[in-house]
Amino acid sequence: MLPLNDTQPNRYNSVPLMTICLIAVNTFILIWEYSLPAPRLQRLFDLFGSTPSLIWNRQGAGMLSTLTSMFLHGGFFHLAGNMLFLWVFGRRVEDACGSMRFLLFYLLAGASADLMTALALPQATLPGIGASGAIFGVMGAYLLLFPGGRIRTLWFISFIPTWPQIRAFWFVLYYLIVQIPPAYNSYMNGVEYDVGYWAHLGGFFACIFIPLFMRPEAFARYMSNVPV
Repeated sequence: MLPLNDTQPNRYNSVPLMTICLIAVNTFILIWEYSLPAPRLQRLFDLFGSTPSLIWNRQGAGMLSTLTSMFLHGGFFHLAGNMLFLWVFGRRVEDACGSMRFLLFYLLAGASADLMTALALPQATLPGIGASGAIFGVMGAYLLLFPGGRIRTLWFISFIPTWPQIRAFWFVLYYLIVQIPPAYNSYMNGVEYDVGYWAHLGGFFACIFIPLFMRPEAFARYMSNVPV
Protein backbone atom coordinates (compact mmCIF):
# COMPACT_ATOMS: atom_id res chain seq x y z
CA MET A 1 0.00 0.00 0.00
CA LEU A 2 1.72 3.14 -1.26
CA PRO A 3 0.47 6.72 -0.97
CA LEU A 4 0.15 8.59 -4.25
CA ASN A 5 -1.20 11.96 -3.21
CA ASP A 6 -3.33 13.87 -0.74
CA THR A 7 -6.58 14.76 -2.45
CA GLN A 8 -7.20 18.11 -0.73
CA PRO A 9 -5.79 21.49 -1.84
CA ASN A 10 -3.59 23.67 0.33
CA ARG A 11 -5.29 26.53 2.19
CA TYR A 12 -2.50 29.11 2.46
CA ASN A 13 0.20 28.49 -0.16
CA SER A 14 -0.08 26.46 -3.34
CA VAL A 15 3.64 25.63 -3.59
CA PRO A 16 5.21 23.57 -0.75
CA LEU A 17 8.61 25.21 -1.15
CA MET A 18 10.39 23.59 1.81
CA THR A 19 9.09 20.11 0.97
CA ILE A 20 10.44 20.52 -2.55
CA CYS A 21 13.77 21.79 -1.21
CA LEU A 22 14.12 18.83 1.16
CA ILE A 23 13.43 16.41 -1.68
CA ALA A 24 15.98 18.20 -3.87
CA VAL A 25 18.68 18.24 -1.18
CA ASN A 26 18.22 14.56 -0.39
CA THR A 27 18.33 13.72 -4.09
CA PHE A 28 21.52 15.70 -4.72
CA ILE A 29 23.20 14.06 -1.74
CA LEU A 30 22.30 10.59 -3.05
CA ILE A 31 23.75 11.49 -6.46
CA TRP A 32 26.93 12.53 -4.68
CA GLU A 33 26.95 9.26 -2.74
CA TYR A 34 26.86 7.35 -6.04
CA SER A 35 30.07 9.13 -7.06
CA LEU A 36 31.99 7.70 -4.10
CA PRO A 37 33.84 4.36 -4.17
CA ALA A 38 32.28 1.68 -1.96
CA PRO A 39 34.87 1.82 0.88
CA ARG A 40 34.60 5.59 1.12
CA LEU A 41 30.79 5.43 1.04
CA GLN A 42 30.77 2.92 3.89
CA ARG A 43 33.11 5.17 5.82
CA LEU A 44 30.68 8.04 5.24
CA PHE A 45 27.80 5.99 6.64
CA ASP A 46 29.86 4.85 9.62
CA LEU A 47 30.93 8.39 10.45
CA PHE A 48 27.81 10.43 9.68
CA GLY A 49 25.12 7.80 10.12
CA SER A 50 23.55 7.66 13.57
CA THR A 51 25.01 4.70 15.48
CA PRO A 52 23.74 4.49 19.08
CA SER A 53 26.83 2.74 20.44
CA LEU A 54 29.08 5.43 18.99
CA ILE A 55 26.89 8.23 20.30
CA TRP A 56 26.99 6.89 23.85
CA ASN A 57 30.76 6.32 23.59
CA ARG A 58 31.28 9.83 22.18
CA GLN A 59 32.82 8.53 19.00
CA GLY A 60 32.27 9.27 15.33
CA ALA A 61 30.30 12.43 14.61
CA GLY A 62 28.49 12.21 17.93
CA MET A 63 25.30 14.22 18.13
CA LEU A 64 26.09 15.84 14.78
CA SER A 65 25.12 12.52 13.23
CA THR A 66 21.55 13.19 14.38
CA LEU A 67 21.38 15.86 11.69
CA THR A 68 23.59 14.34 9.01
CA SER A 69 21.97 10.90 9.10
CA MET A 70 18.62 12.39 7.99
CA PHE A 71 20.11 13.30 4.62
CA LEU A 72 21.91 10.05 3.81
CA HIS A 73 20.23 7.17 1.99
CA GLY A 74 21.24 3.65 1.09
CA GLY A 75 20.13 3.73 -2.53
CA PHE A 76 17.55 4.87 -5.05
CA PHE A 77 14.59 2.90 -3.70
CA HIS A 78 15.37 3.95 -0.13
CA LEU A 79 15.32 7.58 -1.21
CA ALA A 80 12.33 7.25 -3.54
CA GLY A 81 10.13 5.66 -0.88
CA ASN A 82 10.99 8.29 1.72
CA MET A 83 10.55 11.22 -0.66
CA LEU A 84 7.21 9.89 -1.89
CA PHE A 85 5.86 9.85 1.68
CA LEU A 86 7.38 13.28 2.34
CA TRP A 87 5.66 14.74 -0.71
CA VAL A 88 2.26 13.21 0.05
CA PHE A 89 2.14 14.19 3.73
CA GLY A 90 4.54 17.11 3.89
CA ARG A 91 2.69 19.33 1.44
CA ARG A 92 -0.26 20.13 3.70
CA VAL A 93 1.68 20.03 6.97
CA GLU A 94 4.02 22.65 5.53
CA ASP A 95 0.99 24.66 4.46
CA ALA A 96 -0.29 24.69 8.06
CA CYS A 97 3.12 25.69 9.42
CA GLY A 98 4.84 27.83 6.84
CA SER A 99 8.14 26.83 5.27
CA MET A 100 10.63 27.63 8.05
CA ARG A 101 8.47 26.33 10.88
CA PHE A 102 7.93 23.15 8.89
CA LEU A 103 11.70 22.72 8.49
CA LEU A 104 12.22 23.16 12.24
CA PHE A 105 9.53 20.59 12.99
CA TYR A 106 11.02 18.18 10.43
CA LEU A 107 14.44 18.43 12.09
CA LEU A 108 12.87 18.02 15.54
CA ALA A 109 11.11 14.85 14.41
CA GLY A 110 14.36 13.51 12.99
CA ALA A 111 16.17 14.27 16.26
CA SER A 112 13.37 12.61 18.22
CA ALA A 113 13.72 9.52 16.04
CA ASP A 114 17.45 9.42 16.72
CA LEU A 115 16.98 9.91 20.46
CA MET A 116 14.41 7.12 20.68
CA THR A 117 16.73 4.70 18.89
CA ALA A 118 19.69 5.60 21.09
CA LEU A 119 17.62 5.11 24.24
CA ALA A 120 15.96 1.86 23.17
CA LEU A 121 19.01 0.25 21.54
CA PRO A 122 22.10 1.79 23.15
CA GLN A 123 24.35 -1.08 22.07
CA ALA A 124 23.28 -1.07 18.40
CA THR A 125 26.21 -1.01 15.98
CA LEU A 126 24.46 -0.50 12.64
CA PRO A 127 24.51 3.14 11.46
CA GLY A 128 21.02 4.51 10.98
CA ILE A 129 20.54 6.57 7.83
CA GLY A 130 17.55 8.02 6.04
CA ALA A 131 14.78 10.54 6.47
CA SER A 132 12.10 8.06 7.53
CA GLY A 133 12.13 9.06 11.21
CA ALA A 134 11.47 12.70 10.34
CA ILE A 135 8.87 11.64 7.79
CA PHE A 136 7.01 9.56 10.37
CA GLY A 137 6.85 12.75 12.41
CA VAL A 138 5.32 14.51 9.40
CA MET A 139 2.82 11.65 9.02
CA GLY A 140 1.88 11.97 12.66
CA ALA A 141 1.45 15.72 12.28
CA TYR A 142 -0.77 15.15 9.25
CA LEU A 143 -2.86 12.74 11.31
CA LEU A 144 -3.38 15.32 14.05
CA LEU A 145 -4.11 18.20 11.68
CA PHE A 146 -6.10 16.42 8.98
CA PRO A 147 -7.50 13.18 10.45
CA GLY A 148 -10.31 13.19 7.88
CA GLY A 149 -7.96 13.76 4.95
CA ARG A 150 -8.07 11.27 2.14
CA ILE A 151 -4.96 9.64 0.73
CA ARG A 152 -5.08 8.18 -2.76
CA THR A 153 -3.15 4.91 -2.53
CA LEU A 154 -1.84 2.24 -4.85
CA TRP A 155 -3.11 -1.28 -4.20
CA PHE A 156 -2.67 -4.45 -6.20
CA ILE A 157 -5.60 -6.86 -6.18
CA SER A 158 -4.76 -10.05 -8.07
CA PHE A 159 -1.93 -8.11 -9.74
CA ILE A 160 -4.43 -5.46 -10.91
CA PRO A 161 -3.56 -1.93 -9.71
CA THR A 162 -6.28 0.10 -8.02
CA TRP A 163 -6.24 3.64 -6.62
CA PRO A 164 -8.68 3.86 -3.69
CA GLN A 165 -8.88 6.87 -1.40
CA ILE A 166 -8.28 5.98 2.26
CA ARG A 167 -8.84 8.12 5.32
CA ALA A 168 -5.57 9.41 6.70
CA PHE A 169 -6.44 7.98 10.12
CA TRP A 170 -6.48 4.40 8.84
CA PHE A 171 -3.50 4.81 6.54
CA VAL A 172 -1.18 6.30 9.18
CA LEU A 173 -2.47 3.94 11.88
CA TYR A 174 -1.60 0.95 9.69
CA TYR A 175 1.97 2.14 9.13
CA LEU A 176 2.36 2.88 12.84
CA ILE A 177 1.13 -0.53 13.98
CA VAL A 178 3.42 -2.50 11.67
CA GLN A 179 6.45 -0.86 13.33
CA ILE A 180 5.64 -2.24 16.78
CA PRO A 181 6.37 -6.01 16.50
CA PRO A 182 9.89 -5.64 15.04
CA ALA A 183 10.65 -2.76 17.41
CA TYR A 184 9.65 -5.00 20.32
CA ASN A 185 11.72 -7.86 18.94
CA SER A 186 14.81 -5.70 18.58
CA TYR A 187 14.41 -4.38 22.13
CA MET A 188 13.69 -7.71 23.83
CA ASN A 189 15.82 -10.05 21.73
CA GLY A 190 18.60 -7.82 20.45
CA VAL A 191 17.76 -8.42 16.79
CA GLU A 192 19.32 -5.82 14.49
CA TYR A 193 17.21 -4.84 11.49
CA ASP A 194 18.15 -2.86 8.41
CA VAL A 195 15.02 -0.76 9.05
CA GLY A 196 14.95 1.75 11.91
CA TYR A 197 11.69 0.76 13.57
CA TRP A 198 12.45 2.61 16.78
CA ALA A 199 13.37 5.68 14.75
CA HIS A 200 9.97 5.51 13.08
CA LEU A 201 8.21 5.36 16.44
CA GLY A 202 10.32 8.14 17.92
CA GLY A 203 9.74 10.37 14.93
CA PHE A 204 6.01 9.70 14.97
CA PHE A 205 5.54 10.71 18.60
CA ALA A 206 7.23 14.03 17.91
CA CYS A 207 3.94 14.95 16.24
CA ILE A 208 2.59 16.06 19.62
CA PHE A 209 4.70 19.21 19.23
CA ILE A 210 3.18 20.23 15.88
CA PRO A 211 0.87 22.90 17.43
CA LEU A 212 4.00 24.80 18.47
CA PHE A 213 5.04 25.14 14.83
CA MET A 214 1.75 26.10 13.20
CA ARG A 215 1.14 29.50 11.63
CA PRO A 216 -1.09 31.65 13.89
CA GLU A 217 -4.21 31.44 11.73
CA ALA A 218 -3.95 27.68 11.37
CA PHE A 219 -3.35 27.32 15.12
CA ALA A 220 -6.45 29.41 15.89
CA ARG A 221 -8.53 27.24 13.55
CA TYR A 222 -7.08 24.06 15.10
CA MET A 223 -7.87 25.18 18.66
CA SER A 224 -11.40 26.13 17.58
CA ASN A 225 -12.03 22.69 16.08
CA VAL A 226 -12.34 24.28 12.66
CA PRO A 227 -10.69 22.46 9.72
CA VAL A 228 -7.10 23.68 9.42
